[in-house]
Amino acid sequence: MRTGAPKANNGARFSSCRAKSLPNMLAQQIVNGLVTGSTYALFALGFTLMFGVMGVINLTYGFYFSAGALLALFATRGLDLPLVLALPLVAIASGLIAVVLDTILLTPLRRAKAPELASLMVTLGATLLLYSLATALLGTDIRRFPPSIFGGGAFEAGGVRITESQILIIATALVIVAALLWLMQGTKLGLAIRALAENPEAAQLMGINAGAVVRLVSFLSGALGGTAGVLIGLNYNAIQPYMGEAMMLKGFAVIILGGLGDIRGALVAGLLVGLLETATAGYVASSLKDAVGFLLLVLTLWFRPAGLFGKSKVKRA
Repeated sequence: MRTGAPKANNGARFSSCRAKSLPNMLAQQIVNGLVTGSTYALFALGFTLMFGVMGVINLTYGFYFSAGALLALFATRGLDLPLVLALPLVAIASGLIAVVLDTILLTPLRRAKAPELASLMVTLGATLLLYSLATALLGTDIRRFPPSIFGGGAFEAGGVRITESQILIIATALVIVAALLWLMQGTKLGLAIRALAENPEAAQLMGINAGAVVRLVSFLSGALGGTAGVLIGLNYNAIQPYMGEAMMLKGFAVIILGGLGDIRGALVAGLLVGLLETATAGYVASSLKDAVGFLLLVLTLWFRPAGLFGKSKVKRA
């Protein structure tokens, strides 16, 4: 009789500890989901901006993501630059790469008024070439940032842990969304960009320099893609040339769910996908995590093709 009581007591203590840990586990999962969702939103912002203005799906965008991370790695390891200096330089370099590739690949197609499929195929071929060149030069080995580039500290409260790099990712996503919304809604440049996206011919008749606006959008998109590559590479500390290819699948799901060309939709959809993926991995099965984005993509195309924030276009006879 005496041996049975301690067992029951220990079981009660275990159940009590487990019950107390459940809220902490849920809070940690929510934090992890917000971080994951912010990474998706960061990647999708430039992608949706590019599509919203140019009206084409530029598959080279994934390369800008990889290029940003690789350039940051070179700047920090090769040139020994601090992150605060490397990040803006990498953003500028990624933006310039985007402008060059857009000028070479897509400008001739725009002048010839080629169909959208032509742009898709050209950028697909260019992406395969760029990834192959990067792999031939750098190999496929995973590279890591130097330990000194970021403090790597973490904050913990109530059993919930978040690192400095994760805080940086969430804060950067929010700041970039606010800056893009201000640019698009509160400036004359944003008005010109929206006019060009709505009706290119009418915008040019109103005196808008379409070529300059397109180059600016290409630069901004490339800079956003490169910045996302740096921050996500910093968070996971695993960099290799094909890292942008996997993110493209998430990017498609996010921009379609949020609404093609909608900046707010990219943020909300990115956070939603991240939270659902984390919940699936934590409470269902980690092997099903990557299926969440695909499932949301299919359901969106079935029931709301315009996305959460998109508006269906009405065709008139």
